[in-house]
Amino acid sequence: MIKKLKHLLERSAFGVCSYLGEKMGIASTRVRVYFIYLSFVAMGSPVIFYLFVAFWLNVKRYIKQKSSVRWE
Repeated sequence: MIKKLKHLLERSAFGVCSYLGEKMGIASTRVRVYFIYLSFVAMGSPVIFYLFVAFWLNVKRYIKQKSSVRWE
């Protein structure tokens, strides 16, 4: 039950923290904690970065999806 909820939250949160964690080779929970701490220290400016990365990941996924469709 908890794993299903965690997967749903990660997927609905655009997967930015898990993506960054995979790229940097650290756990996604650690990335989330650092993001939260940084948000408090920097008065919310990391939220703009988070939204930018989420947008970029969605565009990247859209481009990959379109390139995999082959026209006959």
